[in-house]
Amino acid sequence: MALSAPARPALVRARVAVYGLFLLSGMAIGTWTSRIPAIKADLRLSDGALSLGLLGIAAGAITGMQIVGRLVDRYGSYRTMLPVAVAQGVVLVLPAYAPNLPALALALFVFGSVHGTLDVAMNANAVVVERAYGRPILSSFHAVFSVGGFAGASAGGLFAHADLSPALTFASVGVVILLVALLSARWALRDDPPGRTAPSASSGSGPARRRVSGGVLFLGVLAFCCLVGEGASADWGSVYLRDNLGSSPGFAAAAYAAFSIMMTAGRFAGDRLSAWLGPVTLVRCCGVLAGAGLAAGVLVARPVAGVVAFGLFGAGLSCIIPQVFSAAGHRDPAQSGRALAAVASLGYTGFLTGPVLIGGLAEAVTLPYALLVPALLALFVALAAPAVRAPRRESDDQARVTLTPPKTP
Repeated sequence: MALSAPARPALVRARVAVYGLFLLSGMAIGTWTSRIPAIKADLRLSDGALSLGLLGIAAGAITGMQIVGRLVDRYGSYRTMLPVAVAQGVVLVLPAYAPNLPALALALFVFGSVHGTLDVAMNANAVVVERAYGRPILSSFHAVFSVGGFAGASAGGLFAHADLSPALTFASVGVVILLVALLSARWALRDDPPGRTAPSASSGSGPARRRVSGGVLFLGVLAFCCLVGEGASADWGSVYLRDNLGSSPGFAAAAYAAFSIMMTAGRFAGDRLSAWLGPVTLVRCCGVLAGAGLAAGVLVARPVAGVVAFGLFGAGLSCIIPQVFSAAGHRDPAQSGRALAAVASLGYTGFLTGPVLIGGLAEAVTLPYALLVPALLALFVALAAPAVRAPRRESDDQARVTLTPPKTP
């Protein structure tokens, strides 16, 4: 869509607002994970008990994702994401005051619910901004999420190094999150949900009542395949280098570091690559890079090759999830929220089950062979790349985007 001169500044501000939401979401997760050891020590939890408590985040996130899709489709992403963005800064503090394991699990359920709700709503608004821009921009939002995660983890590490409590850590970062959320609210782009304005919406038979299509569910399968790899890299990459390749603990940590750095760098480059190659070719090339890179490194079985392999794996996976989310959000704007919720839920399930799947296979066939599964899944994504092809009717949908952000006091 061609942008007039007055519309361009409004869109730039809207884009910055979504950057803020992705940043604060990443900060919340990064800060929480950095203080898990302190929470564990304060409550005197065993590893098994902590694992049970951490299930609260997973259960909450999936629950939030199931609810938020309908809210986005009915009220729009703008009205949905801003309250939960503010809530993210508040609920971050709750786990620090949990007196026991059940209370911690409940606090993490609330935290996960807010985080899962925000994840879908901010991606839906990012799709609205991308539709108004008329070119790929979604990948950069996901890159900023990674930056936020690094910033939150770094802040938490500094507080831990200074021997300050998790409560003070979460409250301090929570204030920053609240400020970012309020600033984003001033510039965020209002969207008029098509499901509310369509003639058939009042009769209950319009787009808002249709089920998520099989094509969207298949996009969720692709997200599942990618996030199995992300989860496996986070939990098993360093273990593979240390236990199977005999590297030092310090060098073993380089496996996930390489994965994270290359994933973030790839996402910053992803929008230009998508505009140049197109989403289908980009996903195909990325899937091949991820699958072949990881498989080759595992087969070489040398520590340096292992680090390079996980770096290539991160670079390959980096651009796929943004393309999958973009395809889901653009497929049918009338139910963009539910489409993104379905894709995000399946993807998050892959992230949770990936480490368990790899661990179980490692017991049966050894860890190196188990790590070939994420490589094969990446190659499957490459074969299925046509699923992310952009819809043909996008120009009609762009007319529904309101380019004027909310008035500020």
